[in-house]
Amino acid sequence: MFALDLLTRAEALLGAYRQAGLRLVTAESCTGGLVAGCLTEIAGSSDVVERGFVTYSNTAKQEMLGIPAELIARVGAVSAEVALAMAEGALARSRAQVAVSITGIAGPGGATADKPIGLVHLASCRQGAGPLQVRHVFPGDRAAVRLASVEAALDLLFHWTP
Repeated sequence: MFALDLLTRAEALLGAYRQAGLRLVTAESCTGGLVAGCLTEIAGSSDVVERGFVTYSNTAKQEMLGIPAELIARVGAVSAEVALAMAEGALARSRAQVAVSITGIAGPGGATADKPIGLVHLASCRQGAGPLQVRHVFPGDRAAVRLASVEAALDLLFHWTP
């Protein structure tokens, strides 16, 4: 399902988290669970992957992660602010120490002048540390944007490894 190089990176991440005694949680929108899927493709990942939230709709973001409706109305679901709130909400609603979140526009529709297809906001936070946020505009079709988002999420998660 996933390319070998992506699975190799996921396996390395899991090993580093396992060694550090860290558990992680994902909060995904445009990727629809692909980050959690990539990580759990690796046998034995259950000792690192605590849970994953797929919050594709704004209602799901509000109900499952506690994102204020006012925030989504003010800045939009695809924003740095919502990505950060998603990561913080996932961390607060899990037993993990590290969270990663993704929200974006994978296409082919949904773009605006300010938010093009391929725009993805990611955030990650760790208990007791400041958050990380990145913004990308990935090229390609829907599948390419989603897979590039998975890679970017793994990159963020690697930041927390010793």
